[in-house]
Amino acid sequence: MSRFSPRRPAMGHVFYLMLFAAYIALFLNIAFFKQAFSLLPVDSLHNTLVYATMPLVLFCIINILVTLASLLWLDRLAISLFILLSASAQYFIMTFGVIIDRSMITNIIDTTPAESFALMSTKMVLTLAITGLLAVIVAWWIKVKKPASPLRSLALRVSSIVVSALIIVAVALLFYKDYASLFRNNKELVKSINPSNSIVAVNSWYSHNRLAHLPLVRIGEDATLKPEMRNGPRRNLTILVLGETSRAENFSLGGYARETNPRLKQDDVVYFPNTTSCGTATAISVPCMFSNMPRAHYDEQLAQHQEGLLDVIQRAGVNVLWNENDGGCKGACDRMPHQDMNRLNLPGQCIDGECYDDVLFHGLEEYIDNLKGDGVIVLHTIGSHGPTYYNRYPKDRRVFSPTCDSNEIQNCSKEQLVNTYDNTIINVDYIVDKAIKLLQSKQNRFTTSLVYLSDHGESLGENGVYLHGLPYSIAPDTQKHVPMLIWLSDDYQQRYNVNYGCLKKDAQTNPYSQDNLFSTMLGLAGVSTKEYQASDDILTPCRGAK
Repeated sequence: MSRFSPRRPAMGHVFYLMLFAAYIALFLNIAFFKQAFSLLPVDSLHNTLVYATMPLVLFCIINILVTLASLLWLDRLAISLFILLSASAQYFIMTFGVIIDRSMITNIIDTTPAESFALMSTKMVLTLAITGLLAVIVAWWIKVKKPASPLRSLALRVSSIVVSALIIVAVALLFYKDYASLFRNNKELVKSINPSNSIVAVNSWYSHNRLAHLPLVRIGEDATLKPEMRNGPRRNLTILVLGETSRAENFSLGGYARETNPRLKQDDVVYFPNTTSCGTATAISVPCMFSNMPRAHYDEQLAQHQEGLLDVIQRAGVNVLWNENDGGCKGACDRMPHQDMNRLNLPGQCIDGECYDDVLFHGLEEYIDNLKGDGVIVLHTIGSHGPTYYNRYPKDRRVFSPTCDSNEIQNCSKEQLVNTYDNTIINVDYIVDKAIKLLQSKQNRFTTSLVYLSDHGESLGENGVYLHGLPYSIAPDTQKHVPMLIWLSDDYQQRYNVNYGCLKKDAQTNPYSQDNLFSTMLGLAGVSTKEYQASDDILTPCRGAK
């Protein structure tokens, strides 16, 4: 009596790889396709073609990866890993609406066994068993036919890689602008693509935790206040307004034809028209500008576990406060008082979890009134952050129209887009002027000063490029050329002998960058430390100048 033994199906190696690449790309990315469909209206032939290429591109990418793995005899292992990761991620995305990122991996790692069992359900077990485990079993059950010639097998797999790569290039040539706009306007969309979302999230979690446990590198341990700062008739108060996505090209203080800085024009500020950023994204620029490292020698990993500007200022005995309205300080404020103003959810100032920058002033005057000693306050604005520029300013600051009241900025006219962006600059003008007015109202107790500096610029469709974040080496100047200004009260100028005329002249002729912020802020706050570099302090040439 013979036992029934089903015959294992057999297929060629290339077909085997393509079969499972198709399964992962098409059936384990349904969550991604649903989200993409909701964000890209298929209301024209062009958009239909864009949408239709998405599964093709995903198939080609996965096919390249598993075929490359096959060259090392790791194709079954890679396919199994991709299926299990993709099936699990898709289930949780579609069932719970989660986002697969570093924080989600942290949640999974920290989940107790009881919490894990609480998530278990019949639906979960069946879904993962069928879409994940069963597919992996099939992947190992199928026999791959032995090639008649190893060289021919290699040639076929290399050809498969080349053809897939050529298809990706062809799609990029035809629809790059559409893909770039979709993913830049909807940054969370990429976190629904399987299995890359899980792989990237795990890698990010690993890298973050590896660096997080490195010893904190202390700098400026010799920091003290200069005697002239301690012994004056008034304490010192500086506000640093940290801008977001404001580009210098649209500041009328720098020569822009439109009047986008009407208030600051009356405030006697010193504007620096030739200022460049350290990066083209907040996650790079903010840690860089608050570090003691210039862009040319900036070490991102070191910056994650090294003290920065505010640590040194605080160590000198200056009170530091960071008010946040832009999704985090990227480590720059981790060891000093800081508050996320979004969480206040103030009526009239916050919409769907985002607030106008006016929220940064909530409770600020009371804080200053109760301040004992010197102070440095950082206001981290949401500024001109896109693509929803129209949400960055209240209606009474809507100066230019018609506007682009959509996050699909590539579909707006150039006039609409620029009008909307310029309205954000009008709002920046209002916010910085408001900070100056606040400082002026406190001059009976404080010698006051202010710095405004944006983290990076923005592209508004020039050469088909929108938003920001391109690699620095190829990024257009609009993403790297940023506005910076300094305001010094009359009292500050006189007390510390700063020649304002000299400063204005230098501002027009000399190039500056975010590298200058570290020592300039130390100088403004009167902090003495070996970390201070006089040559980087913008005010140095004009201290004591006639």
